[in-house]
Amino acid sequence: METTLLAVQAVATGLMAAWLTLGVRDNILYPDANEAITAEVMEMSRMRNDYPEVFAPVAKRAITNRRVQLLAFRCVVLAEAITALILWAGVALLITAVTGYGSADTARIVAIVGAMSFTSVWASFLIVGNHFCYWFCHEGAQNTHFQMTLWGLGTTILIAVAS
Repeated sequence: METTLLAVQAVATGLMAAWLTLGVRDNILYPDANEAITAEVMEMSRMRNDYPEVFAPVAKRAITNRRVQLLAFRCVVLAEAITALILWAGVALLITAVTGYGSADTARIVAIVGAMSFTSVWASFLIVGNHFCYWFCHEGAQNTHFQMTLWGLGTTILIAVAS
């Protein structure tokens, strides 16, 4: 049973690592796709245009400085990249534990740190997005961030409870 649990944990961690790695790749190779949306959320431009009466009292939250927006985007990509590396390390250690050549405890510690980092990235988007009232005009992004937070939390629980 222990070997099966380690294998399941390796697969679950690997799926998150693969998904996030593709996101990091695209954010590095094609930054305009996500960077423009990040800037739009920080500017609160959709809310300003579509809900001017609701935007007025929270307008001071908007960040229109391009340097700040780019710095925020780059910090997110860096956090995602570090998280992906931790997740891949967890996968590698879980695989060595499955084969009997590594410590299951060490593997699970690294994997759970990676899963919690994944969860933290997406929960941070929810928190920061809430500050910028992104539920008004970026419901799809909010839903994606919520689903990713749940995925990370579920994997964190799988690793923690089954250890």
